[in-house]
Amino acid sequence: MMTAGRLNFCNITALAPMVRVGTLPMRLLALDYGADVVYCEELIDIKMAQCHRVENQVLQTVDFVAPDDRVMFRTCEREKDRVVFQMGTADPDRALTVAQLVEKDVAAIDVNMGCPKEYSTKGGMGAALLSDPDKIEAILKKLVTGVSIPVTCKIRILPSVEDTVSLVQRIEKTGVAAVAVHGRLKEERPRHPLHCDYIQAVARAVSIPVIANGGSLDMVKTNADIEEFRKATGASSVMLARAAMWNASVFTDQGPLPLEKVMEDYLKYAIRYDNNAYNSKYCLCQMLRDKVESPLGKQVQAAQTTAEISEAYGLQEFYQQIQSEQQSRKDALQTDSQPDHPVMDGDITTMAVKFERREYPPHITPKMFLLEWSRKEKLEQPLYETVQRSQDRAFQSTVTVAGKKYRSSLWEKSKKFAEQAAAVVCLRILGVPEGRIGEEDSGLVCKRKRDGKLNGTTEEEGSKKRHVVDIQQEADDTETAVVANGDHGDPDTPPERA
Repeated sequence: MMTAGRLNFCNITALAPMVRVGTLPMRLLALDYGADVVYCEELIDIKMAQCHRVENQVLQTVDFVAPDDRVMFRTCEREKDRVVFQMGTADPDRALTVAQLVEKDVAAIDVNMGCPKEYSTKGGMGAALLSDPDKIEAILKKLVTGVSIPVTCKIRILPSVEDTVSLVQRIEKTGVAAVAVHGRLKEERPRHPLHCDYIQAVARAVSIPVIANGGSLDMVKTNADIEEFRKATGASSVMLARAAMWNASVFTDQGPLPLEKVMEDYLKYAIRYDNNAYNSKYCLCQMLRDKVESPLGKQVQAAQTTAEISEAYGLQEFYQQIQSEQQSRKDALQTDSQPDHPVMDGDITTMAVKFERREYPPHITPKMFLLEWSRKEKLEQPLYETVQRSQDRAFQSTVTVAGKKYRSSLWEKSKKFAEQAAAVVCLRILGVPEGRIGEEDSGLVCKRKRDGKLNGTTEEEGSKKRHVVDIQQEADDTETAVVANGDHGDPDTPPERA
């Protein structure tokens, strides 16, 4: 499949680009089961051009992140020489900008010229390009001369064999490495018969590899059918969409494997690579097909988080293990990159401090000590402002005391922990006790509070009578928190680009 370090499209079987399906977990699953090449879902050039490249050391991935912190494209070393980046574009310059952004992390660039859906065609992309061969030529020439990796495109057939062959011959002259042909007109859908004769005519007319697509519903149900589909179309290679979406083990000659195993293997990748829960749920429901209303299907549909999906499949232990590994990686990275001494970040004093609940007695928190110290010094009570990072939903808080701001440079798993960490930074900078186990009693917090009781009542009950702010109220109600929420990877586009 590799010729002089470049992806070769001769005699391959590929996972087709499918919206909402072709994300990293499905691509890796297809590779595991024997796919030679995998295409990502179509990604629109305008959105990708705004992204910046981020090496995600926690997930060990490369992420292309939009300005709103949404991960538009995620890839990893495992697929680097096998993944084809498909884009939707109608502009040569913008296409080149995106291709150059991703070319070091993918094996090839593909231009979608076959999607018949309105959300693609209304921008002049997808199948709309079929009626503008001059623009097709301009885009492909710009890409072929502008990047160091192979360029391909994916089309649908035109109303006549002659027109289809003529277009592909023109495409060949741009220097592309291969062309994928979906053997249906742009008006046709999977229920319509596939025009194998069109693909045959194209394959005979050009010298570049032709990849046949569109046979999932009628012609390819098992791995043995792939070769028959190749012969029926006369194509060099085969690309599968729905057949692979329903059961990715279609790529292995050992299959088909039980759907339960395929779904479990998929979900493990989704957990490991922090795939958006709604995207994972969508893919699992596509696999379930007519069983989507089964008890398992209903449990999957009701799930709102990856943890809940994992529970439906009995993978809670695996989920917790991966979460623990990723947290350890985060902690190690933060410890390595942050000095344990005060650093000024603008007007904010920061330290690399993590709040460890086990280091404090059950009824004592740093926030409590900071509040009591502020009262003793006749200062306004501490004010907390908290933000949430969208890519991993971690929190960071800044506390203002006596007009000065303090913050931990490390991110925490919850808003409360982030506020406690900020309080710890402030107390340590001020040289004020923070209430840790083994620390000498400072007298800031009375013994009744330390024990969590006041005259036989709980701290919470006693505080109402004596106007003492209890721990929970202090944490939740007396400070202003500004939380910026974000979501990533929750696609709302239809399923298939076949």
